[in-house]
Amino acid sequence: MVPNFNDHYHPLLLQQVPDGARTALDVGCGTGRFARLLSRQGLVVDAVDRDARVVEAARAAGGGPRYRRADVREEHLPESRYDFVSCVASLHHMPFDTVLTLSKSLAPGGVLAVLGLYPVRTVTDFVWALPALSLLQAHRVAGRGRSGPSVQAPIVWPPPLTYDETRAASARLLPGSTLRRLLWWRYLLVHRA
Repeated sequence: MVPNFNDHYHPLLLQQVPDGARTALDVGCGTGRFARLLSRQGLVVDAVDRDARVVEAARAAGGGPRYRRADVREEHLPESRYDFVSCVASLHHMPFDTVLTLSKSLAPGGVLAVLGLYPVRTVTDFVWALPALSLLQAHRVAGRGRSGPSVQAPIVWPPPLTYDETRAASARLLPGSTLRRLLWWRYLLVHRA
């Protein structure tokens, strides 16, 4: 089994939580690992996913968040409610403009943090992918695996937007946001309300 690259970035995502934050929304929560980390930080966490199986697995794991099955594209999120909104490897399952809905749910001073994925299509993408591929190969050679939940969120590959397309879309939809390329075909998008 391959390592969970998303878990590797949980500390980076936790660094994006604004000081004094009390409420959080974790979109596409999967089995709830990051939502539970947010809850352990003292936040009141709403965690949503549209896949009923992973929501049930998250509930079974417990840990404090309020889990529910919901599709944020169809559900009306309360405006100006959350101090922190996270979207861990789930935005590519939705139209990118869903970030507008998520940003509207931010309280003043709130932060939207998206750990997103992009396909390797350009020379720059490939250069960034080389260290990740080397680490993945070393992991496989060493015979390391990860034991994880028996229920896994669905995998969508390749993601629909390239890194450059994501940069352009985020600049257009979320002026002032930042986008940072990360290893393992990921990026960090941060928008502050």
